[in-house]
Amino acid sequence: MNALSQFAEALLGLGMEPKELTFLQVSTRGLIVFVTTLILVRLSSKRSLAEKTAFDAVLVVVIGSMLARAINGSAPFFPTLGGGFILVIIHRLFGLTAYFSHAFGILVKGKSDVLVQNGTMHCKNMIWNQISEHDLKEDMRLQAKTEDLSKIKVARVERSGDISFIKSE
Repeated sequence: MNALSQFAEALLGLGMEPKELTFLQVSTRGLIVFVTTLILVRLSSKRSLAEKTAFDAVLVVVIGSMLARAINGSAPFFPTLGGGFILVIIHRLFGLTAYFSHAFGILVKGKSDVLVQNGTMHCKNMIWNQISEHDLKEDMRLQAKTEDLSKIKVARVERSGDISFIKSE
């Protein structure tokens, strides 16, 4: 077992300074982190890759940043991989909690805001969400296929940041 441990240490450059790592060691670390990341993505919710909300985007950014450090040697290799698994578990637990608790869901995922109701813009919500009238009209043309605000029954900025439109009948 000691020989296997020494082989893994040498192959991965465990305990070495980042600047001392060889091409083979960084490549091997990269391969292991790549496979581990695929496993993490499969274990996390499907929506995390779609980055539907800031909740999902944060997971992707933090895991990417964290696992990059395992590749370049600026963080301990195996503890960093373990930390990635913990983050995915926390993401899943938060997502499950948000499923059962609407208030917690709003806390971690946000909520939608009405931008237009019955053809009238809600400027306060537009300012709060940093959506200009030009942004709204662009999305109206692209999504609702209209330039006429009076034809919009409700427009909302969703938790994902997308704007949804329901036309008047």
